[in-house]
Amino acid sequence: MTLGTAPSLPDLGQCVGKTDPAEILVTGWFPNHGGTHVVTAHWPRIHRFYTLTPEAHGPHLFTESVRQALALLTHTAFDVPVSYRLGWERFVSTVAPDALRTRADTAAVRLVVSYGPAARRRSGTTRLDASVTATLGKTLLGSAQVRYTAYPPAIYDRLRGRYADAGRACARALPVPLPVEPSLTGRRRSSDVVLAAGDEPRTWNLRVDTGHPVLFDHPHDHVPGMLLLEACGQAAVSAAWPHRTTPVAFDTTFSHYVELDRPCRIVTEDTAPADQDRHHVRVTGSQDGRQAFSATVALQPVTTPLTAGSTTAGP
Repeated sequence: MTLGTAPSLPDLGQCVGKTDPAEILVTGWFPNHGGTHVVTAHWPRIHRFYTLTPEAHGPHLFTESVRQALALLTHTAFDVPVSYRLGWERFVSTVAPDALRTRADTAAVRLVVSYGPAARRRSGTTRLDASVTATLGKTLLGSAQVRYTAYPPAIYDRLRGRYADAGRACARALPVPLPVEPSLTGRRRSSDVVLAAGDEPRTWNLRVDTGHPVLFDHPHDHVPGMLLLEACGQAAVSAAWPHRTTPVAFDTTFSHYVELDRPCRIVTEDTAPADQDRHHVRVTGSQDGRQAFSATVALQPVTTPLTAGSTTAGP
């Protein structure tokens, strides 16, 4: 393959794990000079979940773009079969707050991805480290560093045991509890809140709705990482209330899968600020008394008023 030429594209939905074509953000990829890759993507003017207000997207529109870009490259540039399952271990990201403003039309986003040496094991498991920079024209949107592993089906099924079957795992999911007030989380619709009330101040229970059209576009055998990152952001915003904030940076470690059939407790605490303009909150999620994930979330003050009513699409 000649560097700079666009290879033939596989089924994008299959590569990025989306069955709804409207949820596929990536549009293509090609190798770049110096061993990097370029993935192209589009950001819709309004996304039914990742747009928080008519004026601003949330940070996880960028996160989902990164997730899809890495999934696409894993199955194309690294020739990892689409039957392999990808699992995040570390996700560190920063977005430029001004880059989250909505625009009059769709935005053509360019993600430049570089990888460290891939660690391939005899079992077929492959561990990857990626650095991503996203731009819109000459404007920097955000950057991310991600460590993740691609598991062959047999290894993944052995790892997951009785939870390996996604359909059965979803069928065992806990009943969906009532959400906390959406405005506390920076959300506008109850259906998009992933936190339920906890038993102590600054604690919540994870709220998992397996019927959510974006977070559960298809069945999962565990709580997906995008939902956990959303929970970290919502918990941090709630912890900072009544100050209105939006998350702009995440440093997240995933230690264990979060299962659908057992409660997950989320706790927050303030951390020492790294600068004067941002508030930092430590978020931890535990299941069965064991920490499953943790994140330090940086919050930026929101100065624009929250628009009444909803103009975003979807339920």
